[in-house]
Amino acid sequence: MNDLLALAINAHGGLARWNAIQTIEVDLSINGVLWEWKQLSGVFANKTVVANTKHQRVSVSPIGSDKLVYTPERVWIENAEGHVVDQRDSPALAFAGQVQETPWDIFHAAVFNGRALWTYLTQPFLYASPGFAVEEIEPWHEDGEIWRSLRVTFPSAVSSHTETQITRFGPDGLIRRHDYNVDLLGGAEGVNYASNYRTVDGIVVPMRRRVYPRDAAMQRAPEPLLVSIDITAIRFNRS
Repeated sequence: MNDLLALAINAHGGLARWNAIQTIEVDLSINGVLWEWKQLSGVFANKTVVANTKHQRVSVSPIGSDKLVYTPERVWIENAEGHVVDQRDSPALAFAGQVQETPWDIFHAAVFNGRALWTYLTQPFLYASPGFAVEEIEPWHEDGEIWRSLRVTFPSAVSSHTETQITRFGPDGLIRRHDYNVDLLGGAEGVNYASNYRTVDGIVVPMRRRVYPRDAAMQRAPEPLLVSIDITAIRFNRS
């Protein structure tokens, strides 16, 4: 294993402990100007999210009285009895031709949110999965620290913001910053800061994320705040 990735995985709780986890359940609120642009302000405020660690499935509830479920192949809404009340197959295709001002429906939101959260909640352990290619690149200097940087190439079987992303780690091995483009937003450049770490069942988790635009020099734009993620509770399920 790449030595930077090994450092990061150990700092976040270790691969053996992580591999025993089947699902992650978090209580959170997601906000930011992106959701205003898409005419969905507050759509993911005060929700419970359940993410499967072994394959890409993310559920969000409550959506009204229902549950919203994301997989790369299909998104759907199911009621309290588990019956599907609406769905969209091949949901990424529904983004074709969109621009920043294009409003989203709940299924667009589910795809964007599902891809993002599944990546964030499984980092950095995800990078040790089969098919991922990692390479340490030049370090990044920010906030008076030197952050070692890992370029990660995702396999085609995993849906995320884009194929190649950069995760930057502080001297303690914890994620400080995550750089990427967003294919679903026409390649828009984003920088995601992770902070407010908490240890839960031996896994070290950032409870706060803030996403800003990024310029051509890889510098963070001070505004707008595109997306905010605030986790208030997290639970790991091993069966």
